[in-house]
Amino acid sequence: MATGQVVGYTRVSSVDQNDARQLDGQTLDRVFADKASGKDTRRPQLEAALSFLREGDTLMVHSMDRLARNIDDLRSIVLSLTKRGVKVQFLKEALVFTGDDSPMANLLLGLLGAVAQFERELIRERQREGIAVAKEQGVYKDRVPSLSAERVSALLDRVRKGEAKSRLAPEFGISRATLYNYVRTNAQCAP
Repeated sequence: MATGQVVGYTRVSSVDQNDARQLDGQTLDRVFADKASGKDTRRPQLEAALSFLREGDTLMVHSMDRLARNIDDLRSIVLSLTKRGVKVQFLKEALVFTGDDSPMANLLLGLLGAVAQFERELIRERQREGIAVAKEQGVYKDRVPSLSAERVSALLDRVRKGEAKSRLAPEFGISRATLYNYVRTNAQCAP
């Protein structure tokens, strides 16, 4: 019997997706939920969950691909947690990792993690192929720029004059990353 808390982690790729089914019917003390891509481990709620978990706790996740989409990240997270005395349970795969796992459990972690990574790479390849075909057919439209050429010119002029980028970004309705992309693309304007 677990002495610690049972902590759930859910992840969906976009804000309009629903994560309710992932841990449906499970008794949990706390749930951390990300609405972000699983391409890497820089996800606010994943980081919060990893910080929250203590020895004796159990991290419950619907499936391996909800935790990580590449084998290195998956192994790293599971090993890091089990070394700290945290049990990791994947419902879909019916696997539990405790740190003193059998060779078969470790094989399944590697194998199923590799399958998740392979699926992600196939999705990206199909996406690239689809975009290429759509471009050939004249159907695909590149992203609409955040700012018109006139607004970009005004923004860059103000950057040249030394105005704080942290104030300019919200005024122009763009993120600081987008502002820096405009500056980098038009490097001659850098102060």
